[in-house]
Formats: sequence, structure tokens, C-alpha cells
Amino acid sequence: MDIDYRLAFEMAPVGLALSSNRTIMDCNQHLCDMFGAERAQLVGQSFQVLYPSADEYERTGARIEPILNRKGTYADDRIMKRVGGRSAGEPFWCHVTGRALNQSAPHEAGIWAFEDLSASRPVKAELTAREREVAAYLMQGLTSKLIGKALSISHRTVEIYRARLMRKYKASTTADLVAKLTAG
Repeated sequence: MDIDYRLAFEMAPVGLALSSNRTIMDCNQHLCDMFGAERAQLVGQSFQVLYPSADEYERTGARIEPILNRKGTYADDRIMKRVGGRSAGEPFWCHVTGRALNQSAPHEAGIWAFEDLSASRPVKAELTAREREVAAYLMQGLTSKLIGKALSISHRTVEIYRARLMRKYKASTTADLVAKLTAG
């Protein structure tokens, strides 16, 4: 039996994108639907169009490069933004998994999968870019010291962001905050 790999790419139950130097070279319809965009709006564009801010796009790229260099793969939950349609600009939680095709030059070429988590984890509070990053690491169970190291900021600065998140989500403990972030 011959397998039509293009059909498999198109029919995958997750959004898929092929990348070259952080530019979307191809994507499936599921990715277009998730981001509320037409294929022509995404193909040939920088992944930056999917991020809430240019700063988050840059910091995420810098953060994942050494991991892709070391492991060849990367995965996290992050807040992305819808591109078009009625929900243009709307932030939503997304699980992103990627694989570098050339581990020594991780941004050169890759394949990325995107899963929309908004049904189970809506974005309830308005968060800054840094609060979103800290929240994502807290949900992975990292300590303030490890988050600080990952973000190249002091652990005390992480604690300030965590305190802001706790106020915004009306959480009494870090465990309560993580539960509320996970629930939305």
C-alpha cells in the first residue's frame, strides 16, 4: 500500500507547519483553522505573526535554540494569538512541539505541531509577555531559580511575576495558581 504523505500532512489531527529560518514554508488546514487564517496569510510569513508580541517571538526563539541544539526536539505550552477572522488578535493557550531537521542549525529547517488548548484552558486574565512566560514554566513545575535561569532573570524577579500572577488569578498558593492556570 502506498502512503500519500501529503494527505497525511493535510489530514493530521493537529496543526502542522514546516519551517525554514523561523518562516512558515508550508502548513496544513488545521493550523489555518486554529489561527483563523487563510493558508496564503501564513505561508512565507515569519512565525512572529502567531505570537502576541515581537518580543515574545524573539525570546522564545532564543530560549528554544539551545534545547533544539542539544535534543533536536522542543515542546511547551504557550500563549499564541489568532491571526484573522472574528477572533483576530485573541490570545489562546497552545501546546507546541517541534523537531529540528538539522540539530546543529535548529532554526534552519523544522517541523512543528500546534494543539489548541483553549477549550480546556481559556486565557482569563490579561497577562504581560513575561507573565505568560513565567506562567508557562510554573505549569511545568519549575522553581523560581530554574525559571530565572531559563529566562536569564533573577529568581527574585520571577517571584515578583509569580506574585502578580497570584493576584490576577486570586490564588493563595503557587499550587492554587498552577491549578487555576491549568483550568484557565
